[in-house]
Amino acid sequence: QVQLVESGGDLVQAGGSLRLSCAASGSIFSINDMGWYRQAPGKQRELVAGISSGGTTKFADSVKGRFTISRDNAKNTVYLQMNNLKPEDTAVYYCYAQIRFSWAPNNLHNYWGQGTQVTVSS
Repeated sequence: QVQLVESGGDLVQAGGSLRLSCAASGSIFSINDMGWYRQAPGKQRELVAGISSGGTTKFADSVKGRFTISRDNAKNTVYLQMNNLKPEDTAVYYCYAQIRFSWAPNNLHNYWGQGTQVTVSS
């Protein structure tokens, strides 16, 4: 069984910074892409940032230049550094990971964290 445990969500003033972490644990063979989605009240879940196992990154246009994403493959952990936060960044942030298991190394399985609340006050 795989678990993704997120941490780092908080209440912060506009212009502030937060760092989210997400650690995957369980019988993991390898992890392909990892990253973060977010969902604000009344809105659809949207991709914030992703990073491949090789370090290739992608970002939503709304966070480019403010957010960075990184990962520690040895720890199966992904990080989201969020700077210059804006009230419109307020949302529940969900970590995801594309995981391979040793008994089916050609198959990818998508897992999600439970979500962590980020609230940015104006």
